[in-house]
Amino acid sequence: MIKSFHFSSDGTCQYNLNSDELIQARSDSSGLLWINLEYPSPEEIQDILVNLFHFHPLVIEDCLSIGYQTPKIDEFDDYIFIIAHVIKANQSMDDITTQELDFFLGSNYLVTFFLDEGPSPVESVWLRLSRDERLYKHGADFLCHTILDDIVDNYTPVIDEIEEAMDSLENEVLEKPNPKTLEQLIQIKHGLLAIRRIILPQREVMNRLSRDDFPQIKPQVQIYYRDIYDHLVRIQDMIESLRDIVAGDLDIYLNSTSLRLNEIMKALTIVSTIFLPLSFIAGVYGMNFHFMPEISKPWGYPMAWLIFLLIAAGMLYFFKKRRWF
Repeated sequence: MIKSFHFSSDGTCQYNLNSDELIQARSDSSGLLWINLEYPSPEEIQDILVNLFHFHPLVIEDCLSIGYQTPKIDEFDDYIFIIAHVIKANQSMDDITTQELDFFLGSNYLVTFFLDEGPSPVESVWLRLSRDERLYKHGADFLCHTILDDIVDNYTPVIDEIEEAMDSLENEVLEKPNPKTLEQLIQIKHGLLAIRRIILPQREVMNRLSRDDFPQIKPQVQIYYRDIYDHLVRIQDMIESLRDIVAGDLDIYLNSTSLRLNEIMKALTIVSTIFLPLSFIAGVYGMNFHFMPEISKPWGYPMAWLIFLLIAAGMLYFFKKRRWF
């Protein structure tokens, strides 16, 4: 699907241009042309990326690759190719995924490319075009910044959800650790690693956009990219803190389960130790020898029970005195 917007040099706005209008808008050096390709057909890719803009085959191949590419930036003579990632997570935080969004940034145009079917990551910015003229009056570089800033802003709710999940899991780890708690901790750990693998290269992309000398980005706009970079640095710090918390919770979980196991083994050991001499005495009197003086006595059976009770009480007193339980 192709969605297009053109802000011409005479100040008029036009949506969803046809082929001839796209060619004319492409040549409007003082205007702004934004083309958004969402899960496009092969014909649309050929018409826009190849025939209209003549983008390099390698970057088109990056756009069409099945596996997600690492966030990066490639510089060409008259445009910049940028790969960014959108982070998606479900409510339980057990499925954190990323979606790739590609940018072709020229001096008077911006082409965004989104291959996956589903909600468009640029939809919110597209809807703002009719309400906020700053998005297109400041040029393609500012519009590109707005989309990237919106993507990065959507990282924060995901991190906040993970932080809330961690708070509840910490209580479970301390009060009633169970295998399900361990599974959730490991899922969050893997999710944080996945986000970290996206944040680090994306942060470097923003650093280059805010510092390097690109003809397509005006110096007064670079400060806005610097703000995105600072935001990513803060998010990375939050991720590192959450990773430390997860590692600590895993240690607490393992220590808690080990402590519970030790308590169980201690109780079983005490019971076994108490019954060891009792089993010995019962075994002696269960040998059924004919000449055993206590067997013929009327007080023999009560005496055996008395000995059992005295031994058990004495051993419990000894264990208690040594603080073994």
